[in-house]
Amino acid sequence: MLAMPRGSRNGGNTMAIRGIPFLASPRSKPRGSRARATRCLATLAALAVVQAATPARAADAGKIGVNLPLLTSPFWQAYNNYIPQMAKAAGVEILAPVNSNQDPAQQITDISNLINLGSSGLVVAPLDSAAISRALDLAEKRKVPVVAVDVAPTKGKVAMVVRADNRAYGTKSCQFLGQNVKAGKVVQIMGDLASVNGRDRTEAFRACMKGFPNLKVLEIPAGWKADAAAAALDSLLSANPDVKGIYMHAGGVYLSPTLQTLRRKGLLHPAGDPGHIVVISNDGIPQEYEAIRKGEIDATISQPADLYAKYGLHYIKAALAGQTFRPGPTDHGSMIVEVSPGVLEDQLPAPVVTRQNVDDKSLWANQR
Repeated sequence: MLAMPRGSRNGGNTMAIRGIPFLASPRSKPRGSRARATRCLATLAALAVVQAATPARAADAGKIGVNLPLLTSPFWQAYNNYIPQMAKAAGVEILAPVNSNQDPAQQITDISNLINLGSSGLVVAPLDSAAISRALDLAEKRKVPVVAVDVAPTKGKVAMVVRADNRAYGTKSCQFLGQNVKAGKVVQIMGDLASVNGRDRTEAFRACMKGFPNLKVLEIPAGWKADAAAAALDSLLSANPDVKGIYMHAGGVYLSPTLQTLRRKGLLHPAGDPGHIVVISNDGIPQEYEAIRKGEIDATISQPADLYAKYGLHYIKAALAGQTFRPGPTDHGSMIVEVSPGVLEDQLPAPVVTRQNVDDKSLWANQR
């Protein structure tokens, strides 16, 4: 494309080589050796500018791109902090992680930008299990391998999915409430059902609750949003002040608004008190552990932020080296399963944390 230099007072012809203007006066057209010399000088000038502009892009090329779904949750803040540590330990170079601020459309743009920066591979935590396929298709077209962390895509190619068994989260949470609440109403504060994590936890909890006929399940579809959870829980408790138990899909988002709402309504009683509402959460963040120690909540399931970072980078490094995997046990205490045709998932361990083991030093939230 030809470029006309701004503010040029030359009335002659204007040409550009990669944005470098070359002016040829109609009154003195260079010929022969003069023309060749002029063209050489223009070409050299253009190359000099191109070379000067190249180092920033060249410095990024070949690095691993990391996409974060959000940074308002302590869980994802912890994961973000682990990424550079684990990258250094794995001997891989990464670009600065990009936060998509809980916006699936923005996430697709962010991933496209990482690919255009020259990322050799991507570690991505999908916000929407279906919508992410657009970004995965682009990555496959550009021959950029992708590892999905925390959320499995429903479509698109990935080298590996790194997450814990989210159906087990729902089942374990149901069993905990069933063992500790003999009868009455229990609330499930759900995640986004556009995410396979939200669906897995919801469906498993519902299925397990069929084995506890004395418990009535009330549900809040909060979409991983704290304000939505707070408003809906406030209304639900006004209509149902006799709630006996609560299951939160994500403590990183729902813990604070849940405790604030219970406190405001005079329903936050410590464990052991006759009025105590039994609460179990998912995430395993330090704030949940502190709430367990205080008796405000009873349990959480430790989602391994450290291992998500470690094995997300491990598998993208392996993919770049051409390494492939099969279903079966791993050398790090987990199991690789085929969750759909051609899609493998390393299901990392996620223990239940109660007052009995909340101070266990092996839990990632106690190591910081």
